[in-house]
Amino acid sequence: MFDVIIAGCGPTGAMLAAELRLHDVRVLVLEKETEPVSFVRIVGLHVRSLELMAMRGLLDRLLEHGRQRPAAGFFAAIAKPAPKGLDTAHAYLLGIPQPVIVRLLEERATELGAQVRHGCAVTGLEQDGEGVTVELGDGEQLRARYLVGCDGARSTVRTLLGVGFPGEPSRTETLMGEMKVGVPQEEIAAKVTEIHETTKSFSLGPFGEGVYRVVVPAAGVSDRAEPPTLEDFQQQLRAIAGTDFGVHSPRWLSRFGDATRLAERYRVGRVLLAGDAAHIHPPIGGQGLNLGVQDAFNLGWKLAAQIRGWAPETLLDSYQAERHPVAEDVLDNTRAQMELLSTEPGPRAVRRLLTELMDFDEVNRHLIEKIIAIGIRYDFGEGPALLGRRQRDIDVKQGRLYGLLHHGRGLLLDRTERLTVGGWSDRVDYVADPTAALDVPCVLLRPDGHVAWIGEDQRDLDDHLFRWFGAPAD
Repeated sequence: MFDVIIAGCGPTGAMLAAELRLHDVRVLVLEKETEPVSFVRIVGLHVRSLELMAMRGLLDRLLEHGRQRPAAGFFAAIAKPAPKGLDTAHAYLLGIPQPVIVRLLEERATELGAQVRHGCAVTGLEQDGEGVTVELGDGEQLRARYLVGCDGARSTVRTLLGVGFPGEPSRTETLMGEMKVGVPQEEIAAKVTEIHETTKSFSLGPFGEGVYRVVVPAAGVSDRAEPPTLEDFQQQLRAIAGTDFGVHSPRWLSRFGDATRLAERYRVGRVLLAGDAAHIHPPIGGQGLNLGVQDAFNLGWKLAAQIRGWAPETLLDSYQAERHPVAEDVLDNTRAQMELLSTEPGPRAVRRLLTELMDFDEVNRHLIEKIIAIGIRYDFGEGPALLGRRQRDIDVKQGRLYGLLHHGRGLLLDRTERLTVGGWSDRVDYVADPTAALDVPCVLLRPDGHVAWIGEDQRDLDDHLFRWFGAPAD
């Protein structure tokens, strides 16, 4: 019997498996596909995801395979520079091929001891008070204490649970791909500038090695399971630009709609949802993969605590309480961005106004922080502004703060050198450092880097250790 079965070995599922293995949880990941995807789509890791990777010692692996660009121009593709002095040590976007990030995260999970089985599709599930029975396509049955559906927008796990997925279906569709072109860059740039006067959901720009990224509105809404053809791109380019730019030799072709949906519940008993199984939205702003990976970081240590037996009563339920509102906010900002791409006079007027407002640093910063997810504050009750927010990476006497979080444990950073984690030392590390670059005496960090307590009183600290990490060991 496994502790946790994860359906889906995309970035969310692989990351969750790795997080659980940090706590010696027995994990099996089931991936219905037998082979990795054949196309090479480039995805972007935003600031908060980069910070989380740094917390687990994974960032250097990813940087080897990615390309950095400034953290700017994300909101509705409005071209504004990055706000000055973003509160992070990783103020950039990392573009990386999606198959590469999936491979690296799966390798991380298996290095830590997770089992991964490809070509295994979940077709049924039944749960009781002790666990979940999972049925596979070939009739095999497996047993686990918990099941997590990380199996994408068409989640079988969510469907079997009967969890509602309300929202809006796609009203528009966009073609996206990478291919070569047959005309000079100067001609392309002039035509793109002309088209952008009326059509914001169009782009054609160099992507390295003679390849161009092409984004063009589709003729209508179709079944996303059916990939577009090069002829579809040529036809739409001619319809919108008056030329197909001689596109040829595609590396990959895909389509996406603007469907926006959010699961009514993230947990039903011993079954949970994460990533695209819990929420879908248009890819504008590049938030989807990041939202799923951040779900995994929030859920991993809490589910491990439940399995290890020290979780406070409401800890696992805090996964939905914290992440559902975050997804709601992402869905709203993508809805707003899609409206700003409309060619109708009203949305175009709003876009012009917002473009002016973003010249104010405070406005630009607020919108960018939404996209890169460093503005999130979980509701931990009343307290200082830092409470519930993520702690940025800072210098400590051992090096960097995030380097102390590689093992997925809590951390008390104590500038007073007077406190202790006592009976919680099996779950929470202690670092005394009067030189740490903090504006407060001490902080208690959860394994996901969010600030759970600020202060300098031992009794108050013990109350919060109990709140987040359960009863102390004997």
